[in-house]
Amino acid sequence: MSCQLIGLARIGRDAEVRYTNSGEPVAGLSLAFSYGRKGPDGKKPTQWVDAALWGKLAEALAPYLTKGTQVYVLLDDVHVETYQQRDGSQGVKLAGKVATIDLASGQAAKPAEQASKPQSKPAATGSGFDDMDDDIPF
Repeated sequence: MSCQLIGLARIGRDAEVRYTNSGEPVAGLSLAFSYGRKGPDGKKPTQWVDAALWGKLAEALAPYLTKGTQVYVLLDDVHVETYQQRDGSQGVKLAGKVATIDLASGQAAKPAEQASKPQSKPAATGSGFDDMDDDIPF
């Protein structure tokens, strides 16, 4: 039996897609989950979780999984990992494998490179009802 984590999170940095030796894509995500009550500073505490999104979904979603994007995510195999910090001390972090992920914020509806380009809209040419008078049979 594995541990799962489900909730609403914000992405802390743009997804990084890498490939295993066998060529399988994997995207690394840094997820921020807020929990508890607001502190004296007016902010809720945050738990950071490193997550891995595997397969073709990693390649397809990576352009949309950018810093600040809100996602609804289900993580499987959540566990504590130890690592060596820059100062030489031992650190701990939560890590897991993405089972499902849904974009929750409207800003991520477009890939990052397209979101920065200004979109031009065609100019309106009237209401579109003027030419309907010719089609009325009476």
